[in-house]
Amino acid sequence: MIKYWIGVASENHVKYGIKGGFCQLCHGKNAPLNRMKEGDWIIYYSPKETLETKVPCQKFTAIGKVLSGVTYQVELYPGFMPYRKNVSYLEHTVPVPLSLISKEPLWQEYRSRLRFGHFEISKALFDILAGMMKP
Repeated sequence: MIKYWIGVASENHVKYGIKGGFCQLCHGKNAPLNRMKEGDWIIYYSPKETLETKVPCQKFTAIGKVLSGVTYQVELYPGFMPYRKNVSYLEHTVPVPLSLISKEPLWQEYRSRLRFGHFEISKALFDILAGMMKP
């Protein structure tokens, strides 16, 4: 059964993942990735432009499909080996401000979960968000 997810990461980290064809969640932890299976979908929400600054982004920034159930580690630098999962991202999506989806009644039950970094959503909410992100 296909599941639909929200992942939370800064906009520059999402762009890095798009370029590399992977997703990485919760500062490289494996537990959130292990919940996602091949064929699942993820939409990224970016609260900030970068992790290092406080410049807000507050937009849904990418949509991707999980390509494999395999979670793997990479060494970014000595002592930091985050977990990743391969994802194929849709091209030509339009970032959607949080303020637009906040008006949707379906969003109300999910909005407080953004602080967790990764959570499952309904197909109905996924379809609404994905529709808003189409150019």
